[in-house]
Order: sequence, then C-alpha cells, then structure tokens
Amino acid sequence: MRGLELELRAGLRALTLGLAGEQVGQLLDYLALIQKWNKVYNLTALRDPALMLSHHLLDSLAAIPSLQRHLALAASAAGVPPQRLLDVGAGAGLPGVVIAICCPQVRVDCVDAVAKKAAFIQQVALALKLPNLRGVHARVEGLPQQQAAYDVVASRAFAALADFVSWSADALAPGAVWLAMKGKTPEDEMAQLPVGVEVFHVEPLTVPGLDVQRCLVWMRKTAAST
Repeated sequence: MRGLELELRAGLRALTLGLAGEQVGQLLDYLALIQKWNKVYNLTALRDPALMLSHHLLDSLAAIPSLQRHLALAASAAGVPPQRLLDVGAGAGLPGVVIAICCPQVRVDCVDAVAKKAAFIQQVALALKLPNLRGVHARVEGLPQQQAAYDVVASRAFAALADFVSWSADALAPGAVWLAMKGKTPEDEMAQLPVGVEVFHVEPLTVPGLDVQRCLVWMRKTAAST
C-alpha cells in the first residue's frame, strides 16, 4: 500500500490537485474496497492494484481540476454553489466516488442499473464516512421526478453522447450541464447529438502515468430548448 500511496501522491502533484491527508486516505481505502468487493461483485476487469490506480483512480482524478473550475464559475455566476451531481452508469463509482471525496460540498448520486453496483456505492459511503455520496439502483431515464434537478450530470465510458444526453435529459436542473469523460475527442458522436444540445467545451486531459488520449466533453441544452 505504501507504493500505491507514493504513486497516488505523485499523480496528485502532477495534476496540481491539493487534497488533505484524510482525502488521500479515503482514495486509498476506496481502492482497497474495490479490490475486496471485486471478487464478489465483478466491479472491474482489472485485478492488479497498480493498474486500478492508474487506469481508474488517476484517470478519474484527472477530471477533478476542470470540474472544480466549473463549480467555482457556476457559483460565481449564480451566487450559490452547484450542489448536486449525478454519475450515470457509475459502476464501481468512477468517477462519482472520486468526486465525492474531492468535492465534499457536492451531493453525489451514483446511479446504476445493476443492483450490486449501487449497493457497493452505498457500502463505500458508509465505510469512508461520505455523507454526500449515495448509490441509486435505477436506470437514469427512470429516476423518480423528485430525484431530478442535478447541476451536473456526468459519465465515464458510459454510452455514446447522443444516448447519454437523451437518457439523462430529465435529470438536468435549469442551466445545468453534462460532463462526459471520453478517450479521444469523439467527433462522430458530437456530430450526432440531438437538436437542442450543444458542446460548449472539449478539454484534453493528461492522466499521470498513462500514455493515452483522454478528454472531457462539456454539453448543455441550447437556449431554444430550455
């Protein structure tokens, strides 16, 4: 675990992401929980802790600085900080759990159609003492109306952009945004977005220790569709 901690801290420095010691500990404990429950719940195809750290944890952490900037700008513009984020197709909680750890002021709901994965998120919330984290067993298009109105709806390797925004459109609060974590810039998917949805920013990401293409695709409803 000491080697994993050193690699994690090096990655955080590369991302210029300052986290408290407690948060670093929670990230490592989360990694340990994935390893433990993976044997029963088949949360990820990766079994090597070092690969889980680089391909899952650091990959998710790479999006945090951009998300934090968005949250700060949105708070400045609206006068109140965004408070609710939905992670769609959360699986093992990537990036939802990572966001809950790094952004404790944000309520993070992780929705997944597989019951055991939603249950794992609930277990993580209890084990890591994250009151802002919740696992939800549902399909995103079937979320109860009272659970809608999220400020950010996020996904990581979930579905094509058109499907992602179509299925989760009802979960967006007025003025909210979609955040999709992708590999290389998905030009074809962006061209197939439905009428009323626009990409307003594509941001390349560098994942420490991984020589791969990653990007964030930020989307919103157009003024005519709201």
